Amino acid sequence: MRWKELSEERCSVARTVAVIGDRWTLLILRDCFLQVRRFDAFEERLGITRHVLADRLKKLVAHGVLKKVPYQQSPVRYEYRLTQSGLDLYPVLTCLRHWGDRYAAGRAGPPLLFRHRDCGQMFDPVLTCSGCGEPIDPHAVDVSPGPGANGPQRRAARTSGPRAPRKQTQRLQQHVPAPRDIRHASGQSKSRRAEPG
Repeated sequence: MRWKELSEERCSVARTVAVIGDRWTLLILRDCFLQVRRFDAFEERLGITRHVLADRLKKLVAHGVLKKVPYQQSPVRYEYRLTQSGLDLYPVLTCLRHWGDRYAAGRAGPPLLFRHRDCGQMFDPVLTCSGCGEPIDPHAVDVSPGPGANGPQRRAARTSGPRAPRKQTQRLQQHVPAPRDIRHASGQSKSRRAEPG
C-alpha cells in the first residue's frame, strides 16, 4: 500500500497516520504543545529543511490540525496554532512521550517532566473507560463493527482484540472492586460502573 492511499482506507488509524504519521509531523506537533509557533523556531529546534517544514505545516493546516494566525503585518508573517482538532491529539502525543520515557529514555531518565497544574503532581497518562471510569486493559476490550465498517472489517471485528488466558480472566473477575459511589450536584448518587443489561 502506498502512503497516499492510507487516507482512502476505511480505518480510523490509517486515516490518522496519513495526516500525522511521519516523523517530522509528530515532532512539529510535539513542539506545538511546547508553545512553539513560528516557522523559524520550528526550523531551529528541529534542524529540518525549510522545504520539508513548509510542506508539513501546509499539510497540517489543510487538515485543520493547525491554523495560521498573523503576528506581523509588514511584511505579513504567520504563526501556527493548534485548532481543536490539533488539541485533541494531546493524548496521542502524551502517550507516545510516556512510552519513550518508559522504554527509550535509558539510564538518564525522561528529558522532560510534566506536572498537572490542578493538583501539582507529576503524572503519567492513564487511558480510562468513558462509561465507568476504570483504566482500560487491552485484554478487556471487545471490538464490534461500527457504522463505517465494510465486509472484511465486520468479519475481523468478531474475532479481534487480544485475549487474556482463561485463568487470568477468571482471576480478574473474582477481584473486581465494588462500584464507587459518585455524588452529583443534583444530590443523587450514581455508580461509576454501568449495570448490565
